[in-house]
Amino acid sequence: MNFTLPYEQYLDIYRYKYLALYHALRAAILDGTLPGGTRLPSTRKLAGLYQLSRGSASQVYDMLLADGYIRTERGRGAFVSEGGFLGDDDEGHDAGSGAGGTGNSGNAESGGSAGSAGSAGSAGISAPEGDSLFGSWSGEAGCSVLRNGGRSEADASDRIRAPGGGSTCWGLSGVAGSSVPWNGGGSETEAGSASTLVSVEWTAEGVSGYGNRPAAAGPVKLSAWGERLMERQLTVYEKTGVGSVSFRSSGMQAGQFPYAEWRSALNYAGGKQGGLLDSYCPPQGDEGLRRSIAAHLRITRGIRAEAGQIVLFSGSMQGIMILTQLLLEQGSSAVVEDPGYHGIRRAVEISGGRLLPGRVDAEGLVPEDWEARLLFVTPSRQFPTGAVLPLERRRRLLEWARRHEAVIIEDDYDSEFRWGGRPIEPLKALDREERVVYVGSFSNSMFFGLRVGFAVLPPSLAAPVIAAKALYEPLPAGQLEQRALARFMSTGGYGRHLRRMTRIYGERAQLLRTLLAERLGDVFEVLPGDAGLHLYARWLRSDAEFAAFRAAALRRGTDFRDAVLYRIRPGSAAACFSFAHLDAAALEEGVSRLLQAWNDVQNLS
Repeated sequence: MNFTLPYEQYLDIYRYKYLALYHALRAAILDGTLPGGTRLPSTRKLAGLYQLSRGSASQVYDMLLADGYIRTERGRGAFVSEGGFLGDDDEGHDAGSGAGGTGNSGNAESGGSAGSAGSAGSAGISAPEGDSLFGSWSGEAGCSVLRNGGRSEADASDRIRAPGGGSTCWGLSGVAGSSVPWNGGGSETEAGSASTLVSVEWTAEGVSGYGNRPAAAGPVKLSAWGERLMERQLTVYEKTGVGSVSFRSSGMQAGQFPYAEWRSALNYAGGKQGGLLDSYCPPQGDEGLRRSIAAHLRITRGIRAEAGQIVLFSGSMQGIMILTQLLLEQGSSAVVEDPGYHGIRRAVEISGGRLLPGRVDAEGLVPEDWEARLLFVTPSRQFPTGAVLPLERRRRLLEWARRHEAVIIEDDYDSEFRWGGRPIEPLKALDREERVVYVGSFSNSMFFGLRVGFAVLPPSLAAPVIAAKALYEPLPAGQLEQRALARFMSTGGYGRHLRRMTRIYGERAQLLRTLLAERLGDVFEVLPGDAGLHLYARWLRSDAEFAAFRAAALRRGTDFRDAVLYRIRPGSAAACFSFAHLDAAALEEGVSRLLQAWNDVQNLS
């Protein structure tokens, strides 16, 4: 395994290469650069990397082993010990060092004593007999006395001469992990060539006085774009607790997906013996998939588009962000639905645009004569309410776009699954002046891990969007999955999957709607809908009771999405209940827990 150590930094402090390497490895283990279980290089490789003798490399590992930083396995080598390391032991060793001062001035006792009285007494140095695994040394926490017939284990080639012509053999006192080279027959320091023993204090910022670890500076100054991004961070994909029944969106159940067909498509996409794995794909995405999407939209949506008008993205949100950056000047206004998808709102704000909230009623977005040149809308199934925009309003939006020379971004996020009613033509199918961008995604219709979104563009926008996409991704991500999806669609697998899942989701939606009406009809009004993967329900009680109900539901092991996430302006409380990932038994259990939670609230009031 290759890794980088702060070796050169420690060379400025420790006068032996092996000591510098010991402390560099130790620091990397303590700060998590080398996590537990990491396999370390062999002593031969370590010696070659840092230009040490192999004996010195063995000595470094021996010191780390005795301190507990590494472990060894016979026949396999050395590994970083599992478990965290805390700085408490450093403090203990520093304290021990301080008890006797910092004076290892070379007063080693002659005749083979373990070391100077000052160093042995103050630094807690011991000198047990016998050789250890990698070499001969003794000590604890790296405070070692080196013995090898009256000289250090470190070869002369491993020494770094002290500045000013001092001795080439240096020791450090007052440092946790310091080493006292010992010359079994007397002091390392000879008269007239006295080495300087340096007292160094280890702090949270590093080793004081040497600058090998600079003190933490202030945060890096971000651009205005970066500041807006950080101000609007948002994470909505929380993990569900064990045993919990969550009504938050988490994709379809694994058992419902046709994995055998998908594996076959993946094998096809790779080519014979992987011959297609390195095939070129343009920034706009696999042409076969773009042709399949065009054919699918022509049949299911009435959208007439060519493959050249379609650009693929790593999820629809990437496409929305790129389009926003291309179409919205900083300080300009963009119309967004309120309530509406929070990702669109963030894209506008982070791009430096101004939000113009568009009012939503029971029929979706209410058209107005907005002073703007960009509009985001979800006409097929308004997010999050599920309202379907009437044809008359769709025509009014297109007329508004014509008058203002504006662009409409139509987000069709999950209307693939429609189990009732007749779908109205998308805005893109009604568009005669090339003012509409149609955005779709496969993450809901396939599985969450498949991050493939797409946009059907007016011809004049195709080249700019492709250029922007190429800037972010010169070669698109997920090329194998794109080719597999093209195969899955062209062989009819995608159509069969949609028909099967539409039936299943329709049954689950109806069951959840019935359960909520029967058991929680006094507190929730579920809005009508005949498509999609969640139900939107208005809360019929007070805001305080809603907050108490949410908390009680969590205690009962269930939760749901608070629709306040999707609002720009204050409004009445509401909830979103996703059901695609829940079978009939889970839906029954989840609603039962919600009812128990509401009973808990009533009993407390």
